[in-house]
Amino acid sequence: MPRSTVNSADVRDARNELGARLRALRRAAGLSGRQLAVALSWPPSKISKLENGQQTPSDADVRAWTRAVDAGDETDSVLAQLHTLVTRYAELQRLLRGGQVQVQQAAGRRESGTKVFRMFESTFVPGLLQTADYARSRLAQSARVFGRRVPIEDAVSERLRRQEVLYERGRVFHVVITEPVLHYALSSPEVLLGQLDRLVTIAMLPNVRLGVIPIDRQVAIAPAHGFWVYDDDLVVVETFGAELNLSQQAEVELYTKIFDTLALDAVYDRRARTLIAKAADAVGERLPDHPAVKPEKF
Repeated sequence: MPRSTVNSADVRDARNELGARLRALRRAAGLSGRQLAVALSWPPSKISKLENGQQTPSDADVRAWTRAVDAGDETDSVLAQLHTLVTRYAELQRLLRGGQVQVQQAAGRRESGTKVFRMFESTFVPGLLQTADYARSRLAQSARVFGRRVPIEDAVSERLRRQEVLYERGRVFHVVITEPVLHYALSSPEVLLGQLDRLVTIAMLPNVRLGVIPIDRQVAIAPAHGFWVYDDDLVVVETFGAELNLSQQAEVELYTKIFDTLALDAVYDRRARTLIAKAADAVGERLPDHPAVKPEKF
């Protein structure tokens, strides 16, 4: 696995380039920094910080800026540049951290403000549905990828703490996974069997809808990679080296449409539990001198 080459200079240069572009748009409109600040009801210091790369704008800041300088046709392009910067920064922060605790805490904060969750995973069980042992195996892989020997128990605890959101009123979870997720040997057979049992239990919650796409199902869209859609505001795609946060309306609508299409190819309720039981039989055969074991809660 190649190591990421992003560094603080990359992030600083990207922020400076974005600031220079905002400055150029202001000047093209014939406005001074103070005039633009008045038009936006911002302090003049904010204009200066944004243009000099000392502060990263939000999506709302970019839209307000381009609207004020009559450059609406530049909005999408500037937003794309901003999102590239944000991705680089997230990647850098991940590389600088000694562990996964802060990653789990950030995810928890995002989830605390979400009402409707749409989760799709094609390789592993989503974090909010993982057992402690399964989570431990996933976080240990992350440490191996980055060549770190760091304790992960605190991160496991944070991931399990995040799962409290599953039991809070007013939240809805639609989860879709592919059938291979139930079989991949990403942990020991004992751990995977426990995880399969956990899936059956979670699927019984009234606010959780768990779908499984059968491996022999002809799908309308290839299940290329996992992603989560938070309400109708944000899409998160996690790669080996970074977390991509997509918040443009067109991006969210695209991923929502993809999720809805994948969800139509999934089976639910008893048919989903049948696939889980089938997987448990197969995984049980990997146990030395043990018969196949099905999840108890069926």
